[in-house]
Amino acid sequence: MKFFVTGVAGQLGHDVMNEIASRGMEGVGSDIAPVYSGIADGSAVTAMPYVSLDITDKDAVMSVISEVKPDVIVHCAAWTAVDAAEDEENQAKVRAINVDGTKAIAEAALAVDAKMIYISTDYVFNGEGTEPWQPDCKDYAPINFYGQTKLEGELAVSSALDKFFIVRIAWVFGRNGKNFIKTMLKVAENHDRVRVVNDQIGTPTYTFDLARLLVDMALTGKYGYYHATNEGGYISWYDFTCEIYKQAGLSTVVEPVTTEEYGLSKAKRPRNSRLEKSKLIESGFTPLPSWQDALSRYLKEIGE
Repeated sequence: MKFFVTGVAGQLGHDVMNEIASRGMEGVGSDIAPVYSGIADGSAVTAMPYVSLDITDKDAVMSVISEVKPDVIVHCAAWTAVDAAEDEENQAKVRAINVDGTKAIAEAALAVDAKMIYISTDYVFNGEGTEPWQPDCKDYAPINFYGQTKLEGELAVSSALDKFFIVRIAWVFGRNGKNFIKTMLKVAENHDRVRVVNDQIGTPTYTFDLARLLVDMALTGKYGYYHATNEGGYISWYDFTCEIYKQAGLSTVVEPVTTEEYGLSKAKRPRNSRLEKSKLIESGFTPLPSWQDALSRYLKEIGE
């Protein structure tokens, strides 16, 4: 089976390529940079074929994918700077990447009869209430521009293809790139006390674990909508920070605050990021390990 992966310079794309290589399968990675620009960690991704591709160039997307002729496209590339997406001067670019780029990928997948895995987000929902969001729920109401474009990306995929997996994730962390864990470890270097919101609830997603699940999915025809985060229960960002510092052996004091008290984000954030994941088991997929276990492995991976 041959894979084409977009966004390989990011957290998830990097790990998906390594997972493909670990199984002895063929993979071609792509990103916008002329050469691979992700972490140079000696992993398989740096040795696998790479194609520079601007996904907003529809003709280039069709040309590259028609030449590669993959069996599966894993579409990880996206504009993910949530606050910056709220700036009016950025919004045309955000839409070009998250909506038009995704549509171009989906049309190319159709042309070569490839399966497509589209990575989406809890931000397609309104983030209210306390009930976990169901994978097949269609009560969409994004509360920021980023969420709106990711929803439109979902709709572009589902309207163009029958052979698709739309996988919503949340609170992502991986070795290749910036994330909340790295930020909080950095903050602890210069602060004895930090303030973290305790009224936004969800579950983290370790890209190393997610990559395994995505490749598992690609080997099946169990298409549809899925939610995929690590197991271990729903938590707040405050809870997550406390566990990060505990496992890292740090004494930094974590002070819980409300979203209103924190008050720094330009884009509105969902209070309810609970994603219901039982459909994974019902479909025969192995759930991701607990987020506590994932955090432990990740801290060792980055040398903390």
